[in-house]
Amino acid sequence: MAVAGGKRDLYEVLGVARDASPEEIKKSYRRRAHKFHPDRNQQDPDAESKFKEAAEAYEVLSDPEKRQRYDRFGHDGLSGAGLHDFSHMQVDDIFSMFTDIFGGGHRGRSRGADLQTEVALTLAEVARGAERSIEFSRRDSCDTCGGSGAAPGSQRQTCGTCGGYGKVEQASGFGALFGRMITACPNCQGRGTMVVTPCSSCRGSGRIMKHRVVSVQIPAGIHDGQAVRIRGEGEPSEDGAARGDLHCYVRVTQHPFLERHNNELVCRMPITFTQASLGAKVEVPTLTGKAELKIPAGTQHGQLFRLRGLGLPDMRTRARGDEIVQVMIEIPKKLSKAQESLLRDFAQTEDKSVLPESKGFFDRLMDYLSGDADGKPSG
Repeated sequence: MAVAGGKRDLYEVLGVARDASPEEIKKSYRRRAHKFHPDRNQQDPDAESKFKEAAEAYEVLSDPEKRQRYDRFGHDGLSGAGLHDFSHMQVDDIFSMFTDIFGGGHRGRSRGADLQTEVALTLAEVARGAERSIEFSRRDSCDTCGGSGAAPGSQRQTCGTCGGYGKVEQASGFGALFGRMITACPNCQGRGTMVVTPCSSCRGSGRIMKHRVVSVQIPAGIHDGQAVRIRGEGEPSEDGAARGDLHCYVRVTQHPFLERHNNELVCRMPITFTQASLGAKVEVPTLTGKAELKIPAGTQHGQLFRLRGLGLPDMRTRARGDEIVQVMIEIPKKLSKAQESLLRDFAQTEDKSVLPESKGFFDRLMDYLSGDADGKPSG
């Protein structure tokens, strides 16, 4: 059941009754989190959004106060409740929030930075899918020191400021009036160890820029601005535990004749007055070449015709859309004498008023000089 703002009912998301116990809610969330984990559903583009939707539902329904507000006022009652924006969070970060649910397998795992790049696709490539070779540079572990930052043969030493814990206790407020807080050690940046003899290749940072080439498979039907995520192709974390991801954003170039509307393509096809009146067969551009379209007699300006299955595939269902042809009747700006005569004869059969045949400049000049036109010359 959809609710205002497009959000689904949270009980429906977790598949539990409204009077479900906290333990039932926890079990249901655990099942759905494992079911929709993106790593287990790499072919399903909706898996990640479903995973995050389940996390949002669990955050609310597992908290008695937030659940009560939701039961009374729905999604509107959660405004200002301090909820996380799961849509912009990484999957591993969500796991780390609920370690009591999933155990320690994802606890505290740091993660490297994500990277992004961009590729351009034609509409024809969108229709069939494409493979691209992506070249980029990233900060990667130094080969000389293995990412430690210390010169070969030397070792990192325990930080004297934090004693190897990576964190220090600092006073908060004025003169510790408001207590003390734990922060990352400013001396070792939270690593717990220090480089004494830095590596000459990376100057102690443990990272160097490396060129990287990867192949990315772009699914058919993708839209302009959407991204394909390549897991583990980002930068490594400081402790080397996990890499970030590479996000490849798609830009679709403009087609000379076809315009995209969701999964349908629109072609505005010019035809003549006689083709519209008498009927015709015309060739229409498509993504695979051309197709023949029959124009019935009496076609009106702007009329739409549908070419089945010549549109774009849907990313979810794989069903292919149609190509819509809109005919635009063009009126010639200049007629030959023969064409004008034929049209005047046709106008007589319509019994419609049309402007009289215009005379050329020299014909009108001769009429004027002979006195047959209004405004006779003097003398």
